[in-house]
Amino acid sequence: MAAMPNVAFPCLPNEILLTIFSCCYPNTLAIIARVSHHFRCIAERIMYSSISLNDTLSESSPQPWRTLRWCDSMLRRSYLFENTRKLQIRWHAVNPGSPISNSLIPACTEISQTLRLLTFLESLELFLGPANFMVHAPTGSEMHTIEYVIRDSHLPRLRHCSLGADYIKGVQHYTSVLPVFLASTPALRHLKLPDHHTPLHLPPWAIPDLSSFRGAADAAATLLPGRPVQALALVGQDSDVTRENLPRMTLTALPLRYLDLSAMSVRPALLKNVSTHFPTVQRLRVRLALRHTLHYAFSGIRLLAGLSSVLSALQVLEVLDLSPTDVDGVGRPDPKEELVLVDEWGRASPLLHRVIFPSEAEWVRQEGGLWHLIPN
Repeated sequence: MAAMPNVAFPCLPNEILLTIFSCCYPNTLAIIARVSHHFRCIAERIMYSSISLNDTLSESSPQPWRTLRWCDSMLRRSYLFENTRKLQIRWHAVNPGSPISNSLIPACTEISQTLRLLTFLESLELFLGPANFMVHAPTGSEMHTIEYVIRDSHLPRLRHCSLGADYIKGVQHYTSVLPVFLASTPALRHLKLPDHHTPLHLPPWAIPDLSSFRGAADAAATLLPGRPVQALALVGQDSDVTRENLPRMTLTALPLRYLDLSAMSVRPALLKNVSTHFPTVQRLRVRLALRHTLHYAFSGIRLLAGLSSVLSALQVLEVLDLSPTDVDGVGRPDPKEELVLVDEWGRASPLLHRVIFPSEAEWVRQEGGLWHLIPN
């Protein structure tokens, strides 16, 4: 069989090759990178521009090998530092109580050394799972593992940031390292701190363009005042939201438009307080604590009739999403009962045009004010 003749690749500009390669899947890019040195340089810039790493940790495999291999690869490719725009690292423990935490300190050191070189980073998500302990830094001070990783990092272009680990009440405590880091990110617009359950004190001038926050009530109460946050998602218990911290969450520079309470079981009293303090909310997502009052009704859905008084305080509400609500034992959904409810809610909140029930049945108000059930 005759040998295939050598085929010369067309001399396309790098910009065109970059556009073409950007449409390829990572596995394809890995193959392209082996074609030639020229192709490798272009393919690597795409592959390393957005990094997503997931490691599952166990007693038999306690090290985050994917994360460690990436750190090693980056440190050997200094020409890619300014090209990396997005970094996501997530660790998950098979058995959360297994004694593997201390073995993660070297991996955290590797991440820290790499992260401080990625000064062009725009999106950062670090969820270190079982690494929820305090670490002694080289300076001798003690800090949270997340803070140990981000210390000395300066990311002036960062716009999206999510930091956290598995939360165990009373185990881990953040120090002043986190506020110092956040104060050095002037472009930050979206912040998630799922395991930071204490007040977060930042200088008034820090993160001036913050538009969304997800975290605990005490952190929100100290972070939101004076900042243009329009989207808020609270985590923890509904008892964490108090008459002291709730009013402070309303002191944003712009009216709050989106409120997400799907990460906590919300009782009627809290929902009533929220509607009073946030009358400007246009989209509300909530997980109702139906189990607390289920024994008062034959059908669980009848409990939702009490929302009318809450919705009457939300005169600009457009979307009500109750789908996160646990419906175990509530009974089968009845479209006729749902129609009665959306009619009543529509009268209480005149701009309401979309409702998603715990059953995930979705109703939309059409022209003329008639409600229509969207087929599954």
